[in-house]
Amino acid sequence: MDSSATEPGNDIIATLEEGRRQFLALVDGIRPDLHRYCTRMTGSVADGEDVVQDTLARAYYQLPELKEMPPLRPWLFRIAHNRAIDHWRRDAHRMAEPIESVLDIADDETREPDQTLARQQAVRAALSCFLQLAPAQRGCVILKDVLDHSLEEIAGELDLSVPAVKAALHRGRTQLRQLSASTIDISSVRPPTAISPALRRYADLFNARDWDGVRAMLADEVRLDLVSRRKAAGRREVEIYYTNYSRQDDWRLVPAWLDGREVLAVMRAPGATLPGYFMELQWREGRVSFIRDFRHVPYIALEAPIELAD
Repeated sequence: MDSSATEPGNDIIATLEEGRRQFLALVDGIRPDLHRYCTRMTGSVADGEDVVQDTLARAYYQLPELKEMPPLRPWLFRIAHNRAIDHWRRDAHRMAEPIESVLDIADDETREPDQTLARQQAVRAALSCFLQLAPAQRGCVILKDVLDHSLEEIAGELDLSVPAVKAALHRGRTQLRQLSASTIDISSVRPPTAISPALRRYADLFNARDWDGVRAMLADEVRLDLVSRRKAAGRREVEIYYTNYSRQDDWRLVPAWLDGREVLAVMRAPGATLPGYFMELQWREGRVSFIRDFRHVPYIALEAPIELAD
């Protein structure tokens, strides 16, 4: 008999894991829009997914404190907005305009730009432009002009009044137009350096299914984040990851750049020109110390300005 089955706490772990699985299934249809929102709030595709993960973890943690499930979309977007602001403030090390400051503009709808033009402008705007907006303006513009939420929905998601949402939209749209006219999207500018030999070697070995060669590049303390599925630490645990990849044939790795960083774009069909998702690696003393694989969140590629290497 397997003694682990009778270990105290195993039933609790199984119950929690089943609850987590059900919760992720419940929010699955909302995640792509959450990612679009968080990507623009943070200015980075990868950081945006970090905030999505943080948002879902925070929401799941709060569930036992609730008497009933709140309306799902506004609840998740409200959490995401606050987590994105915290992330941005922490990483940028700068103060942002208080959210209450949107109240200082009169509610004058005659100053609103054409809705269609505003939406087109926001969808095309470089991610770096959104970071120049104060958090409330940024959130309102993204929710309205990128995700097409109503004024009433935005008010509920950001804990603002409808007049405050209109005021933030006016200021945010005006500034975004000015920034888009004068700002170069740094994510579209190719870095001057070449792809590192280590990353190319990793990709070549991976594509050749040379798993012994790939494993030889790993640091002893290597960590894995298979986003939305599992985390692992140490060579023995991470090596299972390669065993699972060896059973699949829907991938080919291509070195690329994203947000000025080296990544591995994953092409999922022969002759594909656009990646289905990507991986990020971190290195320590010439060995892979961290792997972040976005295979199970393919929506991330829709927002990723990935440039394939030659």
